[in-house]
Amino acid sequence: MKTSVLPNNSVKMIGRYRAARQQTLALCEPLTPEDMMVQSCPEASPSKWHLAHTAWFFESFVLREFLSGYRLFDPDYPWLFNSYYRSFAAFPEKRLRASFSRPGLEVVLSYRKHVDGAVERLLSHDPDPEAVRRIELGIQHEEQHQELLLTDILHAFSTNPLRPAYLPGGLEAAPRGPGTEIPIPPLAFVEYPGGMYETGYAGDGFCYDNELPRHRIWLEKFALANRLVTCAEYAAFIADGGYNRPELWLSAGWDAIQEHNWRAPLYWSGSDDRRTVFTLRGELPLSRVKDTPVSHISFFEADAYARWAGCRLATELEWEVAAEKHPIQGNLLHTERLLPAPLASSDPSSVAKQSTPDHPGNGAAPAPAEIAQLFGDCWEWTSSAYLGYPGFKAPEGALGEYNGKFMSGQMVLRGGSCVTPSEHIRSSYRNFFAPETRWQFSGIRLAVV
Repeated sequence: MKTSVLPNNSVKMIGRYRAARQQTLALCEPLTPEDMMVQSCPEASPSKWHLAHTAWFFESFVLREFLSGYRLFDPDYPWLFNSYYRSFAAFPEKRLRASFSRPGLEVVLSYRKHVDGAVERLLSHDPDPEAVRRIELGIQHEEQHQELLLTDILHAFSTNPLRPAYLPGGLEAAPRGPGTEIPIPPLAFVEYPGGMYETGYAGDGFCYDNELPRHRIWLEKFALANRLVTCAEYAAFIADGGYNRPELWLSAGWDAIQEHNWRAPLYWSGSDDRRTVFTLRGELPLSRVKDTPVSHISFFEADAYARWAGCRLATELEWEVAAEKHPIQGNLLHTERLLPAPLASSDPSSVAKQSTPDHPGNGAAPAPAEIAQLFGDCWEWTSSAYLGYPGFKAPEGALGEYNGKFMSGQMVLRGGSCVTPSEHIRSSYRNFFAPETRWQFSGIRLAVV
């Protein structure tokens, strides 16, 4: 019997593909089929839809073009599970995805198996380099949807009167949970000199088109906070009337908080010493998570807090310059552990290098410190609008719609969160959302100068 030997790159890609696809299924294990049908806000999608759409991506952009003789699993799926690729096919209105009771979950899982077998056949037979490139893109796309699946189920459970937990155990399961005796680092600032810098993706690995081209920029000197703003610090902003002071808010932000009656971050309930925070591990007293980064706030809230603190938000390229030399380590979504909540800063090196006073806006000079929490915990809102870099050009065809067509009315976030897969993030990665978005794990890092 003759045995064929696959090239090392094909073996590696098959392994990476299998791992990503299995991780998506693993994230669904705590869910019931009924959980997977819920779509609790227009921005979110049901978990079952995420399972189907990620298979749709490989079928639509890889298998139909590069696997000879491939047969569609179902002739309706190319439009049914399309998200927003207008040049590819028509698609149902996003807010109606919860009405897709059919196909059932078992059929969707069969669809994934059908696609998986076909992708592995393709990788086993000397595939076209463009097919391999698109499979890598599909894996990255799947990792994005793993993050979205968790943020969407958190929102769905928050609207359930029973307030169910996605995972049991509260934050005690985390390496650094409430009750620790280690204090968080006092807020301080790390200075960076002005000058000419190169930004944008550099390297031979994968990146999205919106991370290119690498280009030169001039930055004036700036300083970034050594850690993210905590829940306790944000509670002080609320107590000081932050949501009732129009002078702190951009005009559109003031309109948003009046229209939606925002008076706290998205998952905060109650008031004063009885506040609670709803998390993927259930409802927790604010006192138990006071040292963890504040999360689930809009750009408008982040900007208002920074103004209240006498600071500002960093630009996205200031953030990238600060982060580029740092290893990608932090509270990210790891395959071997699942701790889907922001954690308190655990950088002991900055504890002794304090110390700006309690209120950072009193004119005190920034103190040196190590910078922590650049990757993971919370996506960090920047003051930068989401636009193409000089020389940016979207790819031709439907895949050109992946990023480029959203370059209007969005703000950039950097750094990843506690539900971002650890293999997915890098210093040049650009996330983007409308400024009123709150259902993501989004937080605040202050900047000065």
